[in-house]
Amino acid sequence: MPDARLTAQLPHTLDATDFPTLGQKYRGKVRDTYLKGDRLVLITTDRLSAFDHILTTLPFKGDLLNTLAHFWFQKTAHVVKNHVLDMPDPCVIVGRRADAFKVEFVVRAFLTGSLWRDYEAGRDPYGLSLPAGMKKDQKFEKPILTPATKAPIGEHDEPLTEQAVVTQGLMSARDFARTREAALGLFDEGQRHTTANGVLLVDTKYEFGLVGSELVVIDEMHTPDCSRFWIADGSLERFQRGEAQLMLDKENLRQWLLQERGFSGQGTPPPIPDEVRVMLAEKYLTAFERITGTSFALEVGDVRARIEKSLKGLL
Repeated sequence: MPDARLTAQLPHTLDATDFPTLGQKYRGKVRDTYLKGDRLVLITTDRLSAFDHILTTLPFKGDLLNTLAHFWFQKTAHVVKNHVLDMPDPCVIVGRRADAFKVEFVVRAFLTGSLWRDYEAGRDPYGLSLPAGMKKDQKFEKPILTPATKAPIGEHDEPLTEQAVVTQGLMSARDFARTREAALGLFDEGQRHTTANGVLLVDTKYEFGLVGSELVVIDEMHTPDCSRFWIADGSLERFQRGEAQLMLDKENLRQWLLQERGFSGQGTPPPIPDEVRVMLAEKYLTAFERITGTSFALEVGDVRARIEKSLKGLL
């Protein structure tokens, strides 16, 4: 049974913020970002998106995602620097403004998700030339990089080859090379830690930018929104039997939409029932606690009022 506090928090989920004194606001799919000078205040809301649509909110999602991202930023700072200056609230990160690259770096350790759908259909949008005869959820010999454009809300990210990134002027060859190295290094660090805690980091998305000439990782890292996580125990046996993996990430919602509502992004999204919202929040909570090895304090109440109190010195 899900924790009763997840259900109790449903009326209090944070769907939007409005703090004009923090600076100029940009509303993303999940985060409300405020810019003032070189300071960013990133507030992770409880909004939930899938198939490029904002669909609903999840109880405690902002708290869990932001706190987990902060955990990873701290844990990987020796691999590549990040934009974080402070975390004044479970939902909030104060960071340095970076000139973000217009490319997302997706690192994959298994043939699954959109890459499997491309492979099954005979498409090779990343120029990978994968060997014939691979199976769904098969592990690669080593992680691979599949870059994509960063599309505006409501539009689809477009796959890119490394050559296309450079020839289209999205990044210089030098910046791409060092960012590729950083992404693979972060993924390796993430895999080592999650595997030791019984979770497989299947794939993930990174975003990078420059502060001056310094490369930094921005946005979020290794969360159930930007990553796939599978329960490690029995994973190989499930693959060998052709069974679905046990997932601790947003893919649970995508599969529910596909299988229960026949929705894959076209047309008007269906409403998300409360029991599905609570089920997914439970997955996010489990991922957080398994990965960090700590329990998360679920405090039912008004998230917006709490954030306002936490940011009193910045407002």
